[in-house]
Amino acid sequence: MNMPVRTFADLMPLLPELVVILGAFALLMLDLFVEERNRIVSHVFAIATVAVATALIAFDVGGHGSVLAGMFVRDTAADVLKLGIGVVGILSLIYTWPYLRSRGLYKGEVAVLMLLALAGMMLLVSAGSLVMVYLGLEMLALCSYALVAVDRDSPLASEAAIKYFVLGALASGLLLYGLSLIYGATGSLMLDQIAVATQVGPSSLMLITGVVFVVAGIAFKFGAAPFHMWLPDVYQGAPTPITLFIGAAPKLAAFGMTYRLLEVGAAGQDGHWRLLLAGLAVLSLAIGNLSALVQTNLKRLLAYSTVSHVGFLFIGMAGGGGQGFAAAAFYAISYALMSAAAFAAIIVMSGRGFEADKIDDYKGLNARSPWMAGMVLCVMASLAGLPPFLGFWAKLAVLKAALHGDMLWLAIVGIVFAVIGAFYYLRVIKAMYFDEPDGKMPAPSDDRPLRVVFGVNALGLLALGIAWNPIMDWCLRAFQA
Repeated sequence: MNMPVRTFADLMPLLPELVVILGAFALLMLDLFVEERNRIVSHVFAIATVAVATALIAFDVGGHGSVLAGMFVRDTAADVLKLGIGVVGILSLIYTWPYLRSRGLYKGEVAVLMLLALAGMMLLVSAGSLVMVYLGLEMLALCSYALVAVDRDSPLASEAAIKYFVLGALASGLLLYGLSLIYGATGSLMLDQIAVATQVGPSSLMLITGVVFVVAGIAFKFGAAPFHMWLPDVYQGAPTPITLFIGAAPKLAAFGMTYRLLEVGAAGQDGHWRLLLAGLAVLSLAIGNLSALVQTNLKRLLAYSTVSHVGFLFIGMAGGGGQGFAAAAFYAISYALMSAAAFAAIIVMSGRGFEADKIDDYKGLNARSPWMAGMVLCVMASLAGLPPFLGFWAKLAVLKAALHGDMLWLAIVGIVFAVIGAFYYLRVIKAMYFDEPDGKMPAPSDDRPLRVVFGVNALGLLALGIAWNPIMDWCLRAFQA
């Protein structure tokens, strides 16, 4: 493949990714010379690296275009998703430091792995070929496996990492097999050429089979039912800031991968993959919501609720077309912010020897800390989809997309499970405001900067719920272009 790169200017669309990758390499060297007591210097460097890359995207530095012979494509859709990934990445790094540091778990490689995982996500949403899709996916996956096992002395974390690695390898194999079948059926690795091949010729059995395997691989990476078996154990076993990271930002990357592979690449097969996504949406809504109803551990509850939220995201994509993917992008961004705030609440509430990961830990929280109870209320209300919070408008957008795609039955299923799903979030609110406080429960963290960041994150769900139109319009411009 001919990939002419004559000057650095030819790589300008790749500038944000280069900043993150070079920042990770620089951090590897910097960490060698930083003493243990000054480790915050290297962590601040990691936050600054992601902030610079995010600013480059926000201000369109480098411009749009394709590089590496079309293998990497930077467009408005990629920028929208990368901005979300950057914001969640910054939040994840901020929440990670005090939690891991106070427990003696912080190692220099944590920030490096998070930077490389973010670089993988950014490459994934800008993929112009099947090769770049797999490269970005494996960068993300391998770093995620290592991050889950960062607490080496915890049997729960080790077990979660092993399960994640084994099942993730299986899912990668399914996806790679599907990609190889699509390549065999179309004769090209480039997504734009695959799109032409799927639209002009009759559908072959090899192509349809490839699309089915690709959808199965995508469903696993999202954590959609029935490919969700890794999600509860990984969410519970990993340290909470790592759960926050792998539970929020990768959903945006997985959505970007789905958009590139299905809407851009396999557009001619939309009649097949839309039905597959609709079926996965129903299964995810049913299994996710019904399983979450009986959970007492908050991290497992949020894991099963993730399955249900993936169901809503699939409703938007099943609607198909630019409007369907715009609504799903809006939902993915909204969920990433809500998920980050939900796990941040656990981090702020926890302390040494107290993880605040059970619903009972929040009993009487309003009596102990009205401010904290109010912030958690904002997060749970948004996840439940109550107006005027951001989650309500996200759910409304994907339901409208299903109607636009002539899937009334799917919209009705979504409405029914939205009502059912609200129950387990209301359980947390009920515990905070109506249950008697337990005197043994410690007060929330007194780390003021951490509380401020969490407050901004939680109140942002209300502010963005009131002013959600600009984000939705941006998504419509990006995915209907």
